[in-house]
Amino acid sequence: MTDTKTKLLNGTLQALTEHGIAGTSARTIATAAGVNQALVFYHFGSVDELLAAACRHGAEQRVAQYRARLAQVEDLSELLGLARELHAEEKEAGHLNVLGQLLAGAQTQPRLAPATAAGMSLWTEEVEHVLARLLADSPIAEFIDAPGLAKAIAAGFVGLELYEGVDPEGSEHAFAALGQLADLAGVLDELGPVLQRAVRTHLRRNRKRAISKQTPLRSS
Repeated sequence: MTDTKTKLLNGTLQALTEHGIAGTSARTIATAAGVNQALVFYHFGSVDELLAAACRHGAEQRVAQYRARLAQVEDLSELLGLARELHAEEKEAGHLNVLGQLLAGAQTQPRLAPATAAGMSLWTEEVEHVLARLLADSPIAEFIDAPGLAKAIAAGFVGLELYEGVDPEGSEHAFAALGQLADLAGVLDELGPVLQRAVRTHLRRNRKRAISKQTPLRSS
């Protein structure tokens, strides 16, 4: 990637932070990047294409920065604690605001949706790896859809960013509730083999019961 392209990508993220999606244009991007406005179109074809590339670029940078810290997490409570740290750091740096702007822009500019989703997937894939590792020996491992849970966590943190702006106390309450779930999972991991087997048996029975209720009876 050329130096000019990198300047444009970083300039786009800066413009999104300072002006929001509505105020991000070839002019504001070029100003933030310190380059000629014509280079936006020369290198990327359109502002939309540059926004999409900047979304992927920004996500790759942020995920790479936190990958080592995620790899050191040893339980779900620790994962939640790290998530809270990342949330605070990303908010302070303005990155969560950028993501919010891209998600909002994708609602009216469909071309942004695939790139924004790809950027989000970089985060969910990292979280999924951590969850799969942490849940491997848990009595509830076979009942947890790690990819789905990773997506729910990523979506939840984006939602908390928006929620926190209007109800900080409610956002803190939500974090506390997540902590209670993590503590509950920790308790299950500490059960002895006999109790763990009992938990699995009970969960399997409930799952079969739920499936049988969803399956329509065949007419004779």
